[in-house]
Amino acid sequence: MVTENKTRPESADVTAFVAGVAHDVRRADAEVLLELFGRVTGWEPQMWGPSIVGYGRYHYRYDSGREGESLVTGFSPRKSYTSLYIMPGYQDLSDELGRLGKHKAGKACININKLADVDLGVVEEIVRKGLDMMLVRYETFDR
Repeated sequence: MVTENKTRPESADVTAFVAGVAHDVRRADAEVLLELFGRVTGWEPQMWGPSIVGYGRYHYRYDSGREGESLVTGFSPRKSYTSLYIMPGYQDLSDELGRLGKHKAGKACININKLADVDLGVVEEIVRKGLDMMLVRYETFDR
């Protein structure tokens, strides 16, 4: 059973979205993250829903039969923080999270107030390791 996700790829302009982020710090951080995620993944960014900058796309299927598509990795400059989306989660990233700096980890995202609070080298490690884990689980991606 294919279920439509609420968050789907959109044709909106990523650069315009980032330029329109109201909060000065989060807008500047989003510009840095655009470069970082692009360099690490080698993929072009695409909007997923109205507020997530995503990289890559993969098809998933759960044991329950639910299946769909999602971004491989990405970020979102939210009103109160920036979320980094690292699939498939953080169970194997305890060392990196311990070195990251000030953050809160959710189920599949890391929330940070500003990039100045974290080590960008560790952010890059986390994005790269998440991408590597996804490549093991899912043989092909749409870029």
